Amino acid sequence: MIERIVPEGVPTPRGPYSPAVRAGDFIFVSGQGPIDPATNRFSFGDIRHETRLVLTNIQRILEACGASLRDVVKCSVFLADGRDFAAMNEVYAEFFGDQKPARTTVEAKFAVPEMKVEIDCIAYKPR
Repeated sequence: MIERIVPEGVPTPRGPYSPAVRAGDFIFVSGQGPIDPATNRFSFGDIRHETRLVLTNIQRILEACGASLRDVVKCSVFLADGRDFAAMNEVYAEFFGDQKPARTTVEAKFAVPEMKVEIDCIAYKPR
């Protein structure tokens, strides 16, 4: 069974996609940018600020799906500037600690040029 999930209290999608999709025991979280859910507007800042906001939004989406960051098995991180890797990694480590998922990190050009980071993930949470 496939369930499309649009939780309250998270950024509204900017296009035709669901914030999360549960397919069996897997939860796929769409790429999240630095959007403040209280205002539903971008909140640009340094890479630490944006990474913290993105991961907090992912955490909220997972919680609405009955999961947590501990259930994440894979993340994809997209950076506007590869030189931000170390600073992004510091914040990323705060969120995942010893529960490190598999990860890919690439430098990318965003449709919103002010964005510094976007992250998506896959979690495994049996029902």
